[in-house]
Amino acid sequence: MRNTEQQRISLKLAGFEMLSLCKLQLEKALEAFINHDEDLAEEVIYMETHVNALDLKIERDCENFFALHNPVAKDLRFTMSILKMTSELERIADHAFNISKYVAEEEKKIEPFLMDLLEIKKMSDTIDYMMDYIAVAYEEKDVKIARKVFKKDKILDKINKKSFKIIEVEVKKDTNLIQHSLILFSVVKKLERVGDLIKNIAEEIIFYVDAEVLKHKNKKEVLKND
Repeated sequence: MRNTEQQRISLKLAGFEMLSLCKLQLEKALEAFINHDEDLAEEVIYMETHVNALDLKIERDCENFFALHNPVAKDLRFTMSILKMTSELERIADHAFNISKYVAEEEKKIEPFLMDLLEIKKMSDTIDYMMDYIAVAYEEKDVKIARKVFKKDKILDKINKKSFKIIEVEVKKDTNLIQHSLILFSVVKKLERVGDLIKNIAEEIIFYVDAEVLKHKNKKEVLKND
């Protein structure tokens, strides 16, 4: 039987593997969507089963860790955080999967000017930064890096809030844009939700490292150390 330290290291590595895999899934999905790359979209769709399998494996490993070692204090926080983070990452991968399905099922490329108006590339770049932050924060147990995602998420929220009005204006100009506009509106919503999930992961990293619970804190308190 492996000792506690070995199993803790194994869990941490599995968590990082899940983070890296879901980050890659999201990057590929967004690249596929922006460039209407059907082959890349199909790759994301195909890899979804691997994400789900890894999610289940980590869940089982965490349950075994609880059962065999009865963790307390930091070990308990670590195991709880891994479970919650993995769940959020799996949901991020689900959004990547659904975005890729739009590419696989839609024959025509989305009008580039609509992409620009709704700032899809800016959302994509912002999410890349946020995922990079949590990867570094997780690996180095750096809460300052984890907190950086909160300000970045504001960018996604602003784009999301103004998206409906932009679509409304464009559809009134040209009703032929309705289908693509609806797809874009859905993608914007998914990306805004991805931002929320990344924030949740950052909160779990902070909880694990500093034993600080941010979930029900006032937003100003969360941002004060950014």
